Amino acid sequence: MPEHRMTTLIHLPPIGSLLRHAGRPLLESTLIPLALFWILFTHAGFDAGIIGALSWSALAIGRRVVTRRKIPAILWLTTVLLVVRTVVGLWTGSAFLYFLQPTVQNFVFAGLLLVTIGLERPLLAKLADDFCAFPDALTQHPRMKSFFKKVSLLWAAVFLVNGVTTLAVLATQTVGNFLMVSTAGSYSLVAVGIGLSLWWFQRSLAGEGIGLRIGVPQPKLRVG
Repeated sequence: MPEHRMTTLIHLPPIGSLLRHAGRPLLESTLIPLALFWILFTHAGFDAGIIGALSWSALAIGRRVVTRRKIPAILWLTTVLLVVRTVVGLWTGSAFLYFLQPTVQNFVFAGLLLVTIGLERPLLAKLADDFCAFPDALTQHPRMKSFFKKVSLLWAAVFLVNGVTTLAVLATQTVGNFLMVSTAGSYSLVAVGIGLSLWWFQRSLAGEGIGLRIGVPQPKLRVG
């Protein structure tokens, strides 16, 4: 008889719950500050735009502190970097220097991902917690730890390519065109990275006899 390998089945939340969990930190830390900047920039000027973006991020952190909720690592990172950007923007009055910083941040993130590969939990694993709450049985698995170390190389490459392309757009386009082109290009590149990561993730788990099921676990039927 053929030998069947036992499979450990791990349940993840339904798709809707996963999308809400992943979309909230992205919306809170990136899309809303960017939208606020553009609205205030076009109606009240450059200074109002950068102050509005920073104010939103400060409000998002303050609300979580008051309600004693966990502050996502991505929100901490983006807010600290946004403080630096705002200081430079107000000091110089230069939109080019203001947007140069998030472009340079791509290279910084790539470096951080590479530097933390040797840690027990690389930076990418901590950031992943903000977007998908994996069960402990999965995060502590040796294959899972190895996966995050290896996929950190993929995301370092994603940030490097994104940094080079956005730098080229920043040097040749107006603020409005830069926001439109760089945002569309960056999210397209990130979407490709997510797709490759999910494919790699599934293959890594399958090699260890671990299966994933998305949705609420079905109750076991009783016989008799």
